[in-house]
Amino acid sequence: MTKLKTTAGQAAPGRSEAGGTSLQETAWAKVNLTLQVTGRRADGYHELASLVVFADCGDRLTFAPSDELSLTLQGPFAGSLPATADNLVLRAARGIAELTGRPLPCAITLTKTLPVAAGIGGGSADAAAVLRALCPRAGLSLEDSGLRDLALALGADVPVCLASQPTLLSGIGERLEPLAGLPPLALVLANPGSPLSTAEVFKARQGPFGQVAAQAPPTATEAFLEWLAERPNDLEAAARSVYPEVARVVESLAATEGCRLARMSGSGATCFGLYESRAEAERAAFSLAEREPKWWVKAAGLRL
Repeated sequence: MTKLKTTAGQAAPGRSEAGGTSLQETAWAKVNLTLQVTGRRADGYHELASLVVFADCGDRLTFAPSDELSLTLQGPFAGSLPATADNLVLRAARGIAELTGRPLPCAITLTKTLPVAAGIGGGSADAAAVLRALCPRAGLSLEDSGLRDLALALGADVPVCLASQPTLLSGIGERLEPLAGLPPLALVLANPGSPLSTAEVFKARQGPFGQVAAQAPPTATEAFLEWLAERPNDLEAAARSVYPEVARVVESLAATEGCRLARMSGSGATCFGLYESRAEAERAAFSLAEREPKWWVKAAGLRL
């Protein structure tokens, strides 16, 4: 377990600005069911089009009263995180304090259960969870324009993770269209155990930029799966060239009983399989984990 503290201002003597009770928040795993790279801006950022959903699993954050801002890292993937003041959790907490002009000292414990640098939100989801947890104490709404600007400044994935609901994402992550009525499919997430650099994957990407119709997906299961099949992850080929194990993960998921679609999420290396029921996903996850005991494998439902 790693512990890091950074002072963010002192509370008034005898009380904590963070309040008298602790609270918990979950950083839900983000899954890019589709991901097209549609262009590159003059400032170097890539334009994207993606259908993003969230699994009902994730990192856990606890916020307890304290006289200073601190972060404790624990959990199976805590050792993969840098123990520095630049951690996105601390940056998010400091960002809210700067936005409101008053300190919000609290002791944050992050239980890291999701792989790091894995294409499923990670630090962005953790930062978004901090914003959701501390906004009420700072007197802010999640719809506040300053908070939205802060979320985007923290990272391109933070705005979509803030709501953690099915969304059509475009631009560099700032244009969000919430979706309702998606079929209640289940997932198996699988990661082979090595982090994959987003910058390296984008550098390896070749070919023209993708062009997709800006339309919401159908809600009937079969039509939805057909819609997904027509919109791949444009970064998967690049990720396979950088880290060939990605191909084996996708193929292993596709071979499990009941899998309707398998591909990589985000910039990888986590991949997912889609199933029509949670029971099918649980069975697939069990069989895959037995065959690949060194992989991180997790069955999950969608947060709809």
